Amino acid sequence: MQRVLPQVATGDLHLLNATVPACLLARSTSGASDLVRTDLVIEGGRISSISPAGSSSKASETPGLPRHDLDGGLVLPTLVDMHTHLDKGHISPRRPNPDGTFAGALKTVGEDRIAAWTAEDVRARMDFALRSAFVHGTSHIRTHIDSLPPQDEISWPVFCEVRDAWADRITLQGSCLFGVDRLADFPEFLDSIADRVQAAGGVLGAVTYMMPGLDGLLDRIVLAAKTRGLDLDFHVDETKDPEARSFEAIARAVLRNGFDGKVVCGHCCSLAQQPEDEADRTMDLVAQAGIGVVSLPMCNMYLQDRQLGRTPRWRGVTLLHEMKARGIPVAVSSDNTRDPFYAYGDLDLIEVYTQATRILQLDHPVGDWISSVSTQPAEMIGVDAGTLKVGGAADLLLFTVRNWSELLSRPRAAREVLRKGISVTETLPDYRELDPLMIENGARP
Repeated sequence: MQRVLPQVATGDLHLLNATVPACLLARSTSGASDLVRTDLVIEGGRISSISPAGSSSKASETPGLPRHDLDGGLVLPTLVDMHTHLDKGHISPRRPNPDGTFAGALKTVGEDRIAAWTAEDVRARMDFALRSAFVHGTSHIRTHIDSLPPQDEISWPVFCEVRDAWADRITLQGSCLFGVDRLADFPEFLDSIADRVQAAGGVLGAVTYMMPGLDGLLDRIVLAAKTRGLDLDFHVDETKDPEARSFEAIARAVLRNGFDGKVVCGHCCSLAQQPEDEADRTMDLVAQAGIGVVSLPMCNMYLQDRQLGRTPRWRGVTLLHEMKARGIPVAVSSDNTRDPFYAYGDLDLIEVYTQATRILQLDHPVGDWISSVSTQPAEMIGVDAGTLKVGGAADLLLFTVRNWSELLSRPRAAREVLRKGISVTETLPDYRELDPLMIENGARP
């Protein structure tokens, strides 16, 4: 594959004739769907100048700066993957989902967790996944961490070690994951896991579904987060059952308890199966509560409405267009990677964005939907990322493709990742590296 730059970038440089989305330029006055031609100057690992193509005065001010004409090539900031499962990643070869269903995934992951999730196993798979994300051009990741005892005592310390080891390459956040029903059977668990999350600088999360006493359990979770200054991130209604309405219950709990931290709800699949007037009322509540929503289109299309020998009748995704129209922050993300919940994926947000465009019809017009993997998730998880701005880090994706049509048609086209103005020269890790983990547990690659 050809390079975007004729040689590896090693620091200061002047990028000419770049095409950038106006919606990702700080203080842009252009329309949301506009692509604009710019010149960018990188000095000291940061963007020192952004100007209309051909108008930059920086070139004369720094005549020794290497100049690269991108010939209209698209430039994006590095991207934000706000919903992943690094602890589950890449276990499919040793523990495949027997039928591709949600129930099959739950059972299979549970078996693999008990049998194989040692600290060494989790650490190796997380590192492999992060190396993939880094090469693809992701700079910020939130991962959910299975936190049922005794796994929480293994995975959270490993997460903290990995987060620190990767701090100069990918910013990592951790969110705990457990079924809300656990709080009914083990009420003391909430304080225990909330304290662990707080000590790790993480996010409090849970899987919600309809059950007796749900409102009271949600109140407890919200108050546990409120007293500790934690944000919230829920897995919500990942089913086609229209009676699954915990999305609405979460919004009411946030409002009822006066919670002012950040709240994210992921999946929310059942909303698309509900009568329109009822879905509208729920989305109005969500907007009022200030909740952000992340859709996981590849995983949910894979899992939802799957029955052996029957063609699926729906795509499994939530009402992202309607939410965005209400001003609800919306994003798309990778979710699971080569595990029983999703057998494929590589933590490549360009793949996620292009597939989301097709699955959710984020086009005609394309508009500013690129914000769903950049500025919107950055805002939802509270990080400074996803924009192109003077003074910002020169963390960029450079493409040979020149517009949305070319990117969406050829997402695997030549791509170069710059971090602080320096080309990432690492390559994608070879799956063979994971073979010892698979063989030790009775599988073969």
